[in-house]
Amino acid sequence: MIQTIKKVHAMLGPGLLWAGAAIGVSHIVQSTKAGADYGFALIGIVILANILKYPFFEVGPRYATATGKTLLTGYKELGNWAFILYLILTFFTVFTIQAAVTLVTAGVISWFFGGIASPVLISIILLIVCALILAFGHYALLDKMVKIIILLLTITTFIAIFAAARHYSPENLAMPSPELLSKGGLLFIVALIGWMPAPIDITVWSSIWTVEKRKENPEATTLRNALIDFNVGYIATIFIAVGFLTLGALVMFGTGQHFSPKGAVFAGQFIDLYTATIGPWSKYLIAFAALATMFSTTITCIDAYGRVLSKSQSLIYKGSDEDESTYYYWIIVVIVGTILLITGLSASMKMMVTIATTLSFITAPILAILNYKVITSKLTPAEAHPPLWIKVLSWTGILFLLCFTILYVKVTYLNT
Repeated sequence: MIQTIKKVHAMLGPGLLWAGAAIGVSHIVQSTKAGADYGFALIGIVILANILKYPFFEVGPRYATATGKTLLTGYKELGNWAFILYLILTFFTVFTIQAAVTLVTAGVISWFFGGIASPVLISIILLIVCALILAFGHYALLDKMVKIIILLLTITTFIAIFAAARHYSPENLAMPSPELLSKGGLLFIVALIGWMPAPIDITVWSSIWTVEKRKENPEATTLRNALIDFNVGYIATIFIAVGFLTLGALVMFGTGQHFSPKGAVFAGQFIDLYTATIGPWSKYLIAFAALATMFSTTITCIDAYGRVLSKSQSLIYKGSDEDESTYYYWIIVVIVGTILLITGLSASMKMMVTIATTLSFITAPILAILNYKVITSKLTPAEAHPPLWIKVLSWTGILFLLCFTILYVKVTYLNT
């Protein structure tokens, strides 16, 4: 029994890191707000987005395990155009996404410690602490931290849901939802899908973490084990997203309460959402779970962007992504750029989250097509190609993302 637990523990890693990066703004902010503002009207969209985007995320561990290379190399081998396109998309989103998750985390910290400093100062300190942890702990420490955090969040979320189910008001759920097909409703759906369960570009991150895992434990990183690891993390993100939406619907929908766009105020409302259902005793347990969750998202994003940009530079100048000698240099670039953006937009967490999630949504169809081309081409060994049902799901997902993107552009820019 103990040996089995040890084997499972050794097998898990990149999939939970992926979950640690995914479970953050999309879950704590967007999913909870979806339930609070629209009740259960958007639960189908949340589940559908998770299902239809699954094949594009699964590409990361599948390709990395089958080839021993990161997806960056896959893009490069597919054609310089694909690699350059991914880099352009990354540069358009890196600072916005990092700023969004950092600002939300800073809001939770501010609430937790009673508003000890401004969001900008807290964000700067937070980013420096993350950089130091990555400098001294490397991948191994990040791996251990996230496993604990995901377990803690999952347990506290389901405790809160069971408690909320006993105290909800049926009259509130009977209230009419705001118009989903209005411009405001559509923009919210776009933001929700954009980061549900995560931006598609983090597929590259999971491929990088899978390659790192292979260096540490080659025997544990078979294709079967890598996909089990990823699926565990992916299923966890779906359940937690539905859990947060359920909490928002059961506790806040129909009450007239709305989440604040300010980070610290939002954090207090989110924690109160839990404590109102579980009890006052749980206040700091929930606060710690929320803080740990957002911290894991912040640090995994910094690590991933540092690795992506460092490996991209190596691919450009050396033809291989093995060299990570500029990893810390790129971490500094990400942190400085994030601080500059937060300084300019720190007044509204809502604006930051909306910009980041909308950018992710618009770029999703392009990255989805790139991932499908890599995993079904000769670049991937034939035995590692996805089965037919995943290919069909991929085609459906690409069509879904393209249709929603066209609808978004039509409503937002053509005013029709």
